[in-house]
Amino acid sequence: MENLINKLKEYLKKSNNNEFIRNILIIFIIGIIVFLFADLMKDSRNKTVYIKENETEETSQNMLSDYSTYLERKLEDILSQLKGVGEVKVMITLEETTEIVPAFNTTKNNETTKETDSQGGTREIVREDMTIQLVTGDEGSPIVLKEIKPTIKGIIVIAEGAEDLHVKEMLYEAVKTVLGIPGNRVEVYSRK
Repeated sequence: MENLINKLKEYLKKSNNNEFIRNILIIFIIGIIVFLFADLMKDSRNKTVYIKENETEETSQNMLSDYSTYLERKLEDILSQLKGVGEVKVMITLEETTEIVPAFNTTKNNETTKETDSQGGTREIVREDMTIQLVTGDEGSPIVLKEIKPTIKGIIVIAEGAEDLHVKEMLYEAVKTVLGIPGNRVEVYSRK
């Protein structure tokens, strides 16, 4: 260690002070750049983790929004083609999210044992075991048996031409029929 310190002292004596200061400044600037780069990389990693934590909530909201948007667009398209109806806007509210029913393997074992003791008494022991395993596909994701779409809570239809009672009734009946919902969940209004 002392040898290294002595070599450093000799170098400082031999070299020019301006050159030494310049070298120190260059090292200092490179150090600052390295620290800034490391800090930026740390921030980007934290943002990635935050996004992954909220991804499931956003995914379920997007699935729900996509389903209602899909239904709204289909209804707007078909209702606007009815006679006497102009531009149509539809809003659909849903009660819950889509429910996915995965596939399961169920194994049930029944074992019955009869014992007799020395005094003539008998007893019967029944043992039941049930094993349930989730069935997965090639990528490890569960195999889906069925997907249950959310229940429709209510629908509002705003249409040009709905001030005519015959057109309003056609819109009302069409929405009830296509979605299979009771009339108390459907409202039809005329457009400005």
